[in-house]
Amino acid sequence: MTNERRVLVHPDKEALVASVAARFLTKIIDVLEERDEAHVVLTGGTVGGGVLAAINASPARDTVDWSRLHFWWGDERWLPDGDAERNDRQAFDALLSHIALDPAKVHRFASSDSGIDLDAAAAAYAEELAAATEDERGFPVFEIMFLGVGPDGHVASLFPGTAEVHERKRTVVAVRGAAKAPAERLSLTLPVINAAERLWMALAGGDKASVLGLALAGASVDEVPVAGVLGRKRTVFFVDKAASAEVPESLIAPGDEFHALVDQHR
Repeated sequence: MTNERRVLVHPDKEALVASVAARFLTKIIDVLEERDEAHVVLTGGTVGGGVLAAINASPARDTVDWSRLHFWWGDERWLPDGDAERNDRQAFDALLSHIALDPAKVHRFASSDSGIDLDAAAAAYAEELAAATEDERGFPVFEIMFLGVGPDGHVASLFPGTAEVHERKRTVVAVRGAAKAPAERLSLTLPVINAAERLWMALAGGDKASVLGLALAGASVDEVPVAGVLGRKRTVFFVDKAASAEVPESLIAPGDEFHALVDQHR
């Protein structure tokens, strides 16, 4: 198994979303053939939500035993429960409310109206991660982690030039003063993100081209947090043509070669 980065370019956002959804369904079925259960980390945003909606619309959706999956989130906005801008609400609307999941395996971040403060919410999620594993690292093995990437290069809620990007001891951090509203958020840290077996990042639009090019060309994690992201087995950027404009040609996997790599490392 290698942990090299790969970029797969799609003609448009619709094709990108459909491809990621299909790959997820294939991959998670393979994983569940080998393991009793699996841990998946979800993300929000237009593309992230689009992928979940495409999974829900797929004829293959019900071939997955969803009750064996644990669902986590890479980050969350500190908003009231049920707010339309919360990542968990978007995931439920797009997919989770339509499948036969196990409610005990859905791990949502606390909400701003939960009766605890932001720091306590971060500590509570860290405790929930630790309770799901016997690993001394304090979090389970994530078979697949979805991440969005902002135009400024942020991943989860780790923003450029912030102390949270350099956090190495805690698994979850409280974020204040985020460059993107809402200012208060909760986020997994880079050590947790980079321990995932497979990191899948989906980017669409020309506003992502510069930051993706910088990340793949070796920019600092301070300048572009996504530059510090690398999964244990596979790190794949699923992008549309517009977002690929500044990607080094050597990192763009040809279609046939990429499919072979995916098959080999499933």
